[in-house]
Amino acid sequence: MAWTGYQKFLAIMMVITGSINTLSTKWADKLESKGSNGEIRAFNHPFLQAATMFLGEIMCLVTFKMVYFKTRNTGGHSLTHGNQNFNPFILMPAAMFDLIGTSIMYIGLTLTYASSFQMFRGSIILFVAVFSMTFLNRQIITREWAGIIGVLLGLVIVGATDAIYQSPGEAKGRNSLITGDMLIIVAQVVSACQMVYEEKYVAGLNIPSMQAVGWEGIFGFSVLSLLLVIFYWVPAPSHFGNNPRGTVEDAIDGLIQIGNNPLLLMAVIGTIISIAFFNFAGISVTKEMSATTRMVLDSIRTFVIWMVSLAVGWQAFHWQHLVGFAILILGMFKYNGALPECWPLRGNNATVPVPQEEPGVVNAEADRMEQEA
Repeated sequence: MAWTGYQKFLAIMMVITGSINTLSTKWADKLESKGSNGEIRAFNHPFLQAATMFLGEIMCLVTFKMVYFKTRNTGGHSLTHGNQNFNPFILMPAAMFDLIGTSIMYIGLTLTYASSFQMFRGSIILFVAVFSMTFLNRQIITREWAGIIGVLLGLVIVGATDAIYQSPGEAKGRNSLITGDMLIIVAQVVSACQMVYEEKYVAGLNIPSMQAVGWEGIFGFSVLSLLLVIFYWVPAPSHFGNNPRGTVEDAIDGLIQIGNNPLLLMAVIGTIISIAFFNFAGISVTKEMSATTRMVLDSIRTFVIWMVSLAVGWQAFHWQHLVGFAILILGMFKYNGALPECWPLRGNNATVPVPQEEPGVVNAEADRMEQEA
């Protein structure tokens, strides 16, 4: 069945805004600006960047309210259909998982490549599967295990390539690249906890997805704002932070750096706007088409990020990355049943929710299969 013009628009929006989100965050890490002590240095504020991500999620709630009030007298919009009578604090634990996972991921992104960051997020499939068997009593079928093995094999190849090679001009060294990759994997464990919690305690409430994403953004931003005050006074090892106070996070220094560099401000705004549009596009793709379509588009996004990183010189080309990427994508396709049933193993229907995207929550049955972050 051919896509409509609106569906094509959603697909393009999802790929572009999803790619911009990761690339703009990494671009901010690459930029230098004058800080609070008058010195010019790289922008290294992962917790402040995580706060901008939550601002983007809050924009989803603003959009939801605008659509809701505009269409409430005309039958409503598909994005606003669902249960409006719920306690928002049911989303608080999911928001805390989101906060922890996103902060760890952004720390990892400062240490590794943008493409590796995006690829290693695919490891969440394994953790969601394990946690689903443990806490949701789900069974993983043969086809899904084949997909998981493919994803893990691809990630091993990508990680080994990062460990073996070092791009010209890369100052952090192999240890930092490996540490960054490992932190991203750890973050996927936390994100998997978020998704299993959402399915166990939130999915049955049938909360509109954009509304749930927005509430998680409010909770995450509120708590992280408090933590930024605490982190401003907590000392950190010299290799951990890059701010004049030597603390876990110096949000004031980060804001001064943003104010002193228009390009840095543009990168931060790009992160905020892109996460909002990406969540909207991703949820709409699932409703208009399917969860598998969203997974395919997310794979394209990973490829775009890798190609842009190569084009701008953020990393060097290694054919092993290409092999790992191909195996990882095939594993995702197999897990989601997007490959022929006879290749390489047969299976039936999926039984575990498929994680995607940027941090958020999926509550309707149609959304549950495609849920970052």
